[in-house]
Amino acid sequence: MLLKVASASTISFFKIIMTNITSMSGFLLMGFSDVRELQILHALLFLVVYLLTLTSNLIIIIITTVDQNLQAPMYYFLKHLSLLDLSFISVTVPQSIDNSLMNNGYISYGQCVLQVFFFTALAWAELAILTVMSYDRYAAICFPLHYEVIMDPSKCQWAVRAVWLSGSISGILYTSATFSITFCKAKIVHQFFCDIPQLLKLSCSNDYLGVIGVVAFVAVLAFSCFISIVLSYIHIFSTVLRMPSAEGRSKAFSTSLPHLFVVSFYLSMGIFAFLKPTSDSPSLFDLLISIFYTVIPPSLNPIIYGLRNEAMKEACRKLLLGGQLTKKKSYLFCC
Repeated sequence: MLLKVASASTISFFKIIMTNITSMSGFLLMGFSDVRELQILHALLFLVVYLLTLTSNLIIIIITTVDQNLQAPMYYFLKHLSLLDLSFISVTVPQSIDNSLMNNGYISYGQCVLQVFFFTALAWAELAILTVMSYDRYAAICFPLHYEVIMDPSKCQWAVRAVWLSGSISGILYTSATFSITFCKAKIVHQFFCDIPQLLKLSCSNDYLGVIGVVAFVAVLAFSCFISIVLSYIHIFSTVLRMPSAEGRSKAFSTSLPHLFVVSFYLSMGIFAFLKPTSDSPSLFDLLISIFYTVIPPSLNPIIYGLRNEAMKEACRKLLLGGQLTKKKSYLFCC
């Protein structure tokens, strides 16, 4: 009899908790663990990665702005990629660190809306800038004599404006479609940020079809970008293989292959995360996959694009060792 009473009271207790979670205005991010020690460890690891990513990307932005030797279109696009990277990682990681340190996974409705908007906007803008950078490498390697005409300053600036504008449009479409659905289930998100697939699971009807339409539309555009990148690199590799100089081939491959790796890794992780079925219980695998496309790319991009470039390394040494960076009128001016 006592067991039945205890069982009934336990069930009623959980019903009250689920009712409160369902009726609350915000969402509950489950994060990585309920163990306090692991939460602190997660916060410290994320903090270290965040500070390193922030520092490396800020260094790239500074030196590509003030150093006259780094004013070619490639560095101009790299500067905006670094700006996108530090913004992209700032959307999710600081909130996750705060939730872990405070032992509180609550995120308000407004914060979740902003997180979805900036996350999707910056994710698309990053893919767009990588596409532009592939075209820049294509023009530089395949048409070196006409490169300055093809990639003149005005065209580069318009390309960057198009990148940021397309990102904003993508963010508006995703956000308006996602938050037009009715959340009638317990507002528990099994992620460390407001993940769209997890948010769709909270709908009790088919009103999430609008989001699927947006995803399909953006997926077609993303596939078009990927095809454009692949075609660019087919032309690049065919041109490089015909180069008589082994040093020239090595230099061209060293700048092209890392870029192709970044694009492939970024796209494959994002597509896998959106297309795989979402689980009803917390999964470490899901969390690790989300790290691969939210944290790893912004952390690796400065290393792949910056530290492997001799001109960038020399400018970094001047900056870090207190050397004088020459400040002359830049090729693209600072936008």
